[in-house]
Amino acid sequence: MREIRLKARAKINLTLDVTGKREDGYHLLETIMQTVALYDGIYMKKLEKPVIKLKTNLPWLPTDARNLAWKAANLMRETFGIKEGVFIEIDKRIPVAAGLAGGSTDCAAVLVGMNRLFGLGLSEAQLEEVAGRLGSDIPYCIRRGTVLCEGVGEVMTNVAHPCPDCYVVLAKLPVSVSTASVYKQLRWQEIEQHPDTKAMLKAMEEKDVAKMGKLLSNVLETVTIELHPRIAKNKSTFDGIRGGGCPHERQRSNGVCPVYGQSKGKKGGGSGETGVCPEGLLGNKNLSGTKRAERRT
Repeated sequence: MREIRLKARAKINLTLDVTGKREDGYHLLETIMQTVALYDGIYMKKLEKPVIKLKTNLPWLPTDARNLAWKAANLMRETFGIKEGVFIEIDKRIPVAAGLAGGSTDCAAVLVGMNRLFGLGLSEAQLEEVAGRLGSDIPYCIRRGTVLCEGVGEVMTNVAHPCPDCYVVLAKLPVSVSTASVYKQLRWQEIEQHPDTKAMLKAMEEKDVAKMGKLLSNVLETVTIELHPRIAKNKSTFDGIRGGGCPHERQRSNGVCPVYGQSKGKKGGGSGETGVCPEGLLGNKNLSGTKRAERRT
């Protein structure tokens, strides 16, 4: 094998709770991670010269030892005595600094690619061990699926009843948030509302997607919302969708949106008896566009 193509898939956190902090500064987590269809394209090719060449479609992204994908290739070469070099091309589709594990999943894909490309024969467990040297969520990106992660993310348990197939809307504001900086600013002892991880696991077992939507929770938002208040506005809009309602739900009576009403053709073309107004759907065409985009992947 001289070349290989891989899909480095993004992840979301269905729940994310911080339960403590170690002496070395790392936070202790309880989080349910879930792979989604969104992915970066990874192309890898062997090189005769013992070098690592990295290329991306984002001109500002580092392509040297600062990039996790480069570090992954270098670690595999050094650990397993690979004499040849490798060319890596990353087609970035996952938003950067969005909490979707874009860098980590690229790193994991390169580990998998090096294993296959150079015929190392490493098992998934062995790849996860190597991945753990590069970052706490990279072992998960090797495993993928629906996984309960604890410790600093390295203690992984496959969920017996994984997330049912469903559509997920990813709303990325034009802001970038470093996960590391968020953890540094997190006052975890002051967190009042914690995710109900057990209830989320039960909802998945029952395949109750609506209940899952209501249980989505991430304590890191206590920091990100302070930094970027627009996130709270977006969340309030999506909360209307989760509950089958609208952003004006507190003003509603008898299940009718007070702004758009029941009749189609009025302001914004209300959605009738469901009580969900167009604002609650961020514009119906946006949601349908998301579905079409997911099918293409």
